Amino acid sequence: MYVLADSVQELMDQIFDSLAINHKYGLRGIRECYRTHIRERSVEVVKKSPRASVEEGAANLNRMTPHNVPWSLTGEDFHLEEVLEAALSTTVSVIIPARNESSTIGAVIEAVLHHEGLVTELLVVNDYSSDDTATVAARHGAQVITLDEASGKGRAMSAGLKEATSELVVFLDADVTNTSANYVPQLIQPLLERSEIQLVKGYYVRPLHDMPTGGGRVNELAARPILSLLFPGLGEIRQPLAGETAGRRSAFADITLEPTYGVEIAMLIDMAQRFGVQSLAQVDLGTRRHRNRPIEELRPMAVDVLRAALERHPPS
Repeated sequence: MYVLADSVQELMDQIFDSLAINHKYGLRGIRECYRTHIRERSVEVVKKSPRASVEEGAANLNRMTPHNVPWSLTGEDFHLEEVLEAALSTTVSVIIPARNESSTIGAVIEAVLHHEGLVTELLVVNDYSSDDTATVAARHGAQVITLDEASGKGRAMSAGLKEATSELVVFLDADVTNTSANYVPQLIQPLLERSEIQLVKGYYVRPLHDMPTGGGRVNELAARPILSLLFPGLGEIRQPLAGETAGRRSAFADITLEPTYGVEIAMLIDMAQRFGVQSLAQVDLGTRRHRNRPIEELRPMAVDVLRAALERHPPS
């Protein structure tokens, strides 16, 4: 297949340069960088580890019709009592990868366990934390899986999946400061209502520091533009990097999770290539607050995201 593996860092340099020159035209500059590199700098590389076939999956992404798009649910579409009743016929595992999140993990767990009987098992994957994350998680009732070394978000998620036993699996981030008790029921609602849905992503408003919006910079400046350009069927997903994700365990068994921060966008593309864009859904979770990282920490995250997407781009 054809990817831009040798030019990802250069691409990121141009993106950040365009933002530094004039923030007003940042997104336009990013898209032009993508177009230039996609046309002129593609290189042939050897296929990597087994995953959903890119060539076969390309057909799923290309067969776009007005009705063949991800299913989007607003807050008005959520009906808690109906979800709780439907969930009685299935099992739900919640997996929370966490590294040094002792200040927030307790409140996240309390929110997850708010609806009695909804969650069958709650797994916190302690990714080699140096603080009391594992102790706090266990005290709040979670089953804790402790990794022997810092592994990255994708590997932590994989470790949780190996231990999960339920039919439905929900992933949540550990650093969110306002996790709602309705996150889990909202995320599993599409899976309960439509058998063809395999993966559900949350979407939300993301504040930045004291501003009501502006968060999710890697999402808006890297993930969404590259999906719009290379995987048009996935351009409708508002938060492709959302850590709030749900899916069928059987579907997760059909893909290989990326070990790095690119796991979220890779999972989205792989599911679409394996099951089709119509197997995806997204739900409105309102406003989500978490720790905002400084800009210099976002570059390696953006590189992971771009690399994961570009590796999955079918031959032109």
